[in-house]
Amino acid sequence: MNANAESVIEDVPGYMQTLGRRAREAARAMAAAPTGAKNRALEAMAAAIEQRREQLAAENAQDLEAGRARGLDAALLDRLALTPERIAAMAEGLRQIAALPDPVGAITGLDYRPSGIQVGRMRVPLGVIGIIYESRPNVTADAAGLCLKAGNAAILRGGSEAIRSNRAIAACIREGLVAAGLPETAVQVVETTDRAAVGELLRMDTYVDVIVPRGGKGLIERVARESRVPVIKHLDGICHVYIDERADLDKAERIAVNAKTQRFGTCNTMETLLVHEAVAEAILPRLAERYAEFGVELRGCPRTREILPQAVPATEEDWYTEYLAPILSIRVVPDLDAAIAHIEHYGSHHTDAIVTEDYTRARRFLREVDSSSVMVNASTRFADGFEYGLGAEIGISTDKLHARGPVGLEGLTTQKFIVLGDGHVRT
Repeated sequence: MNANAESVIEDVPGYMQTLGRRAREAARAMAAAPTGAKNRALEAMAAAIEQRREQLAAENAQDLEAGRARGLDAALLDRLALTPERIAAMAEGLRQIAALPDPVGAITGLDYRPSGIQVGRMRVPLGVIGIIYESRPNVTADAAGLCLKAGNAAILRGGSEAIRSNRAIAACIREGLVAAGLPETAVQVVETTDRAAVGELLRMDTYVDVIVPRGGKGLIERVARESRVPVIKHLDGICHVYIDERADLDKAERIAVNAKTQRFGTCNTMETLLVHEAVAEAILPRLAERYAEFGVELRGCPRTREILPQAVPATEEDWYTEYLAPILSIRVVPDLDAAIAHIEHYGSHHTDAIVTEDYTRARRFLREVDSSSVMVNASTRFADGFEYGLGAEIGISTDKLHARGPVGLEGLTTQKFIVLGDGHVRT
């Protein structure tokens, strides 16, 4: 389709239904696809991305130019940009997915029952996965690769700001599928920027088995509210680091600085720092000096401001806020109980960490903090599918059903019971 495809597709509902039918047909073929064919497709996709890197960069440059003309802010433009390093990372991510074990067909728990039958569980694809995302065109390659390796078909709806980049990446994906003898409709990128396409996708429960939204809170709230299809999601990344009174302060400094400043605009970036009152005077000035190097604005409770007069008074709203920016809220707490209570009240169940040398307190924190990732003496920035050994992640889930935390290959499959007999009948 041409660059103005959104104005050509007059029948958006009909177009989306067509995508759905094709995806459902492709899903049947993908469920039966051998591991070798899926891996060949992934390798061919990676090669196509490398061969077309100049074209990808050129299409992305047009998206960036259009984004600047529309007044997109610096953070959005950064997420939209396909630098040479990010293009290389897309190809490498696909190769890493190819190297991962194929979860499809794995059988676990196969045991004999008193009747003589064997009962176990087999891992199988979910079917058709709809992914709705904003800004980051690299998600197109990551999502396609993970869905493919897990034996699914995918319908990808990226943001209008990345339409040219997504189309160019989609061409590489189709090339890889065809090269491996797999249906090219196993991964379809929605070619229209018409917002009605999102609403149609959310209502396509006949064809789509699960929706994965990746983007801002507004998008995810809309998907959760309107979807007739099950959703794997997280709304906020209000992540905490708690520095315990028995923390190694050198470790605490490294972790608290990295968790906030390694990248500002990610969902696993620390937004609130909790500090035990016994070590607050020792660690907060050190941290304030380091944060100043990165231009981080500090917002603190009254006790924090006694120690750091330069901190802005924190409001009640600050404790609920995912800044995605160089802003950090700081609260001094009397003990571990208060830290856990703060996280439970204000947190988003995404990622929370404790810094302590006390084994018992670390175990309490792991047990009592109800988040999808809970860490001891490590930066929240590790909450990532790649860092967890899952390959490129499809997203992070703070839901409790089906998948929780970074969603990799296993999270894109489900299980069915299998029974093996030899003429057995029930009496």
